[in-house]
Parts: sequence; C-alpha cells; structure tokens
Amino acid sequence: MTVLNLSFAACGFLGIYQLGAVGAFLRHGEKLLASLNACAGASAGALVATVLITAPDKLEHCKEFTYKFANSVRSQKLGAVTPGYDFMLELREGLEEILPPNAHQLAADRLHISITHSKSGKNSMVSRFSSRNDLIKVLLASSFVPVYAGLKPVEFQGQTWIDGGFTDSLPILPAGRTITVSPFSGPQDVCPPHTGRGSLHLNLANMRIMFSKENLVRLNQALFPPSISRMKMFDQEGYQDAVRFLKREGWMQ
Repeated sequence: MTVLNLSFAACGFLGIYQLGAVGAFLRHGEKLLASLNACAGASAGALVATVLITAPDKLEHCKEFTYKFANSVRSQKLGAVTPGYDFMLELREGLEEILPPNAHQLAADRLHISITHSKSGKNSMVSRFSSRNDLIKVLLASSFVPVYAGLKPVEFQGQTWIDGGFTDSLPILPAGRTITVSPFSGPQDVCPPHTGRGSLHLNLANMRIMFSKENLVRLNQALFPPSISRMKMFDQEGYQDAVRFLKREGWMQ
C-alpha cells in the first residue's frame, strides 16, 4: 500500500478551514487515517497537523480557541500589532491548554514542522522533540511572523527561527504520497473549488494558488480574521471539501 501523509498549509486564522477538514477525516476517513504515516505543516498548518497527531479529541476545543483568539485580535485597535498586545503569549497559552503531556512523544517522526532560520533564511523541517516544551517552541517558531507577531524571533536549540510559511508553506514529505490541504483554491487535494475563469497561479513558498479575487481576500483574512460567523463558514467549507475528496478517492466511510 502507498505510504500516505497529510500536509496542511500556512494560512493564519484560516486554519479554521483545515480544522474543518480534520473533522471530516476523523468522522469519515477512518480508512485514510489507518494508513497515515505522518503529518506536516507550516505555521497554522503545523498547529492543525499537531492537533491531528497528538490531540484529535481536542478538535472542538481547538476551534473554540481559534474563535476566541480571532476575537481577541479583532478587538485590538491595530490588530495583532497593537502596542502592548502579546500575540505569541496568547498562542502559547492555547497550546499549553490543548497539547497532552506526552505530545512530543506522540509527535516523534510522525509530525514534521516547517520553520525558517531568521538569519540565513533557510528552511528546516523538525520532526523530533526532546520535550513537550520543545514541541511548543517549534510550533511558536513556525507561526512567528516578524512585526505582526512581535519583534524577537523564537529561540530553539540556540538559534532563532521565524514562520515556516516563508520558505515552505506546504511541505511535501519525501516518502509516498502527501495529501495537501489548503484554504486557498488551487491544485491542492483538499481546497475550495476555483469558481473564476482565470488560470493564472501564484507560487507562495512551494504552494501554488489560483490568482483570484477570492484568494486575495482569503490571504488578507489569514492575518486579519473575519467575523466569527464567517470563520464558522470556513470551518464548514473545510469539512465539505474534505468529504468531497474522500468520496472522490474512494475513502469515504
């Protein structure tokens, strides 16, 4: 049987779409998950991959945290960059709540997180974690957008790191087939259908997306979250697009 992996795209607050897709995998994709070798992701995608690997029972908790986090950012006068607002602290508190004590052990060699070296600009994929705290550090590094999330990059193993989405926003693992999930319409396995006539693509650090008004709006919403009602719509869209994929591939249960 072909080795199967799942990869989740860097997408900021549109990670709620990918949590919706995970809901469909957990409910209808038992056959796929039974064959799953590993998960990968960058930025918000790394957070979603971590939930699937280490805390699938906390999926609804993750969604509620995402809505709360989005509300918190939206309520700031200047969003995440409002002076005095600590974006990374709020994210860390959410991770501390959600991840189980043995998350780093569950994640070993099954979770691949994309991060970017702050000085060289080179990508690194991390799949081994000496402790739960190390796993949290790598997740924070993969989600750290300079200025937006703060001024000081995240330190891990004596080096400083920033958002993995800058250098590899949708990691493809070397062995087997990597099923890709993205809230932006494009050639990914699970993504919103493209409704326009154009066929131009943008390449965002190894992720191709359609050049469309809808995608440009979504790119903006990744950093500047929309209303909770709109985010709940993204959740449902992710679920429905994943169900469509499972049916297409013959994995629906």
